[in-house]
Amino acid sequence: MYRLMLYYLGGLIIIAALFGALGILPYHPLWILFSTIFITTICWLTNAIFAFVFEAPSNEESVFITALILVLIISPIKNVQDLSYFSIAIWAPILAMASKYIFAIGKKHIFNPAAFAVAITALAINQTASWWVGTMALSPFVIIGGLLVTKKILRFDLVYSFILVALAGIIATHLSNPASLFMVIEKTLLASSTLFLAFVMLTEPYTTPPTSYLRIYYGALVGFIFVPSLHVGQIYSTPELALLVGNIFVYLVSPKTKLILTLKEKILIATDAYDFVFATNQKFKFKAGQYLEWTLAHHDPDNRGIRRYFTIASSPTEPEIKMGVKFYEPASTYKKTLINMQPGQTMVASQLSGDFTLPNDKNKKLVFIAGGIGVTPFRSMIKYLIDQKESRAITLFYSQKTLNDFAYVDDLDQAENQLGIKTVYTLTDKKLTPPTWIGETGFVDLKMIQKYVPDYMDRYYYISGPHSMVAAFEKTLKEIGILDNQIIIDYFPGFA
Repeated sequence: MYRLMLYYLGGLIIIAALFGALGILPYHPLWILFSTIFITTICWLTNAIFAFVFEAPSNEESVFITALILVLIISPIKNVQDLSYFSIAIWAPILAMASKYIFAIGKKHIFNPAAFAVAITALAINQTASWWVGTMALSPFVIIGGLLVTKKILRFDLVYSFILVALAGIIATHLSNPASLFMVIEKTLLASSTLFLAFVMLTEPYTTPPTSYLRIYYGALVGFIFVPSLHVGQIYSTPELALLVGNIFVYLVSPKTKLILTLKEKILIATDAYDFVFATNQKFKFKAGQYLEWTLAHHDPDNRGIRRYFTIASSPTEPEIKMGVKFYEPASTYKKTLINMQPGQTMVASQLSGDFTLPNDKNKKLVFIAGGIGVTPFRSMIKYLIDQKESRAITLFYSQKTLNDFAYVDDLDQAENQLGIKTVYTLTDKKLTPPTWIGETGFVDLKMIQKYVPDYMDRYYYISGPHSMVAAFEKTLKEIGILDNQIIIDYFPGFA
């Protein structure tokens, strides 16, 4: 996801330079290049200094993303005597990096770094961001790239709520002049900061709420404050101020956890699948089924970067944090580094998120459908129920390619013996199915569910696994009449 954002922002700068050379934009390509190098260099140097002083782990991808955002919202230099450019182009990168280390609580920054930087420069040195990326010429590329990023990180709820509320507010302020509404809408969507703010800055993971409902509220709040005519006294709303107010809301309603995890052991749980068991540096509360972003810094990362999202495989009742990971060939540099970790080594985990959790109503009857390593959130939930001695009406359908691919079998057997939570195992590759196999074969389908769950129409379905499997089964359930609110899917950014 972070690499995709880097490519997106870098692509916008390259296109802007090309348009500058063609006279489509009023910026010389050499000055765009200079601004890019200048701001990126200051961001990198400042971050290196702060990381050294605070003895904190640094993520260069994040540094470069912030730098490129600043390049796209601070007007490029006009000439070497452009002192106004240098004043904001020096201070904004410094303030952006400071927001990650100094203006942070619990080693987690509160504000979007780029928004924080340009808001402070506007107040302190009267130098404002122009948001020059918000032009008609660049808007098609902002939209295309932004939709790809939003699809990757699955944040359409956030983006849509922001755009709809912002647009409604702006339209409401122009109702006295209906003739101008079309022009206002066109300018708002295609010639302003609206879409860049929505796709790039609003969706920054570290300042985004953990659940869908909170993301909708967050987007709506920022959208409401974004309306340019909104003001308190002489202070009028700007994109960066709207985002900062939203960041405060996120801080108040979201987990603030940033964990330094120390590896205790690696446990082989299935063919090429391991549980990584970590000790934490602090108490950590979460709900069974939620996930974290796991950052593992290493040399020469490939284009997938140094961060991944993995479900927490352990239960909230267990003292350690477990991460269940399946390894495939060819492995990414991230997974190569992960599999070579030794006890005592550390990694960083943060951004606790996810709605894929047990319903509060204990009387709801559930069907769990797991494919591959997608069984990890179910292991978390089931282990939690075992430890709490809490019985629920649950049937788990668990598919794998071969017999040796099944993980957490002991926990699932314990749940069946103690709580009556039945697991239906099915092997999807009939050629590799041993003759002594007494479970199901083939993919989980409606016929198999009907066999084991007679009241299948009344159940709530939790589906976790590869994206294609989840999407296909969700479609099947809807076709047979299962309602949307009965289907809960485990989608999260960068399933790996």
